Amino acid sequence: MSKPPSSADLERERRLAEALRANLRKRKAQAREAKAETPPKD
Repeated sequence: MSKPPSSADLERERRLAEALRANLRKRKAQAREAKAETPPKD
């Protein structure tokens, strides 16, 4: 892709990045909860 990204592309990228970060936070929270209810194996 040699042409510079349009503002619509940039907006889509930004929303995508935001969604990914939110997703990651959710997964981390769920992982913490799962860890809390199961005893540590190590």
